[in-house]
Amino acid sequence: MVAAVILAGGQASRMGGGDKPLLMLNGQSLLARVIARIAPQVDALALNANGDPARFSAFGLPVLPDSLPDQPGPLAGILAGLDWAAEQGHARLLSVPGDTPFLPEDLVARLGPAPAAIAASGGRAHPVIGLWPVEARHALRAQLAQDERRAMRFAASQNAAEIAFDATPDPFFNVNTPADLRQAEIWT
Repeated sequence: MVAAVILAGGQASRMGGGDKPLLMLNGQSLLARVIARIAPQVDALALNANGDPARFSAFGLPVLPDSLPDQPGPLAGILAGLDWAAEQGHARLLSVPGDTPFLPEDLVARLGPAPAAIAASGGRAHPVIGLWPVEARHALRAQLAQDERRAMRFAASQNAAEIAFDATPDPFFNVNTPADLRQAEIWT
């Protein structure tokens, strides 16, 4: 059984702050687009975000805050998702950012054969987009306790296979800036 966590806890500093996943892309929020692509592929879905969870209430998802202080980055969100997935009885967790509106509709199937896997495109690894065994939460917690926040370091510790996806637009294009949002509008 596979669960998924959508990472929405970032500071969005390059967008001027706020919740990037709530930005509108041609009439639909980035988060709604991510949910539409991921929900059919998994058995359960949650959102990782800090602060008032009510701002995401319209989506009807559990909102998981980081279990570590000081918002230590996307790995803290993956850890929150792994802990939640373990509590729910799921064997694996898919992690994806909340600002990636073109995620593949076969992401889980293509990552699934490997015990742990991360996505890649255009010759670049995307370690935050991964499929993890829930047991990895212990190693991740230990890594974060050592203030090691690099996602590639975690992926390497799990011997994560790198699975290439190549398409236009890049299926892992993420909206970080106003220019990125304008580009995404062209592609939709």
